[in-house]
Amino acid sequence: METPNIPAVLRRLNGAQTEGDLDLDGASYFLSKIELRSGREPTMAPWRKRLFIATSHITADAADAFSLPRDCTVIMGSRIDV
Repeated sequence: METPNIPAVLRRLNGAQTEGDLDLDGASYFLSKIELRSGREPTMAPWRKRLFIATSHITADAADAFSLPRDCTVIMGSRIDV
């Protein structure tokens, strides 16, 4: 399985392919993250809620998956009750 490296791909672009030259040393990367938690609504059986929430915690970290530098990555999140 390939591991995408977004900064490396962006370095291959030239100014003619974008709206000008990219300053990747000063670039910021933005990601979103959703946190699931058990709500009071009877949307599904309690054991299914627990399983669904547990499996959401084992997903890969997006910053690592795309080889983004941690000091230039902003992660914004929200919570959703299931």
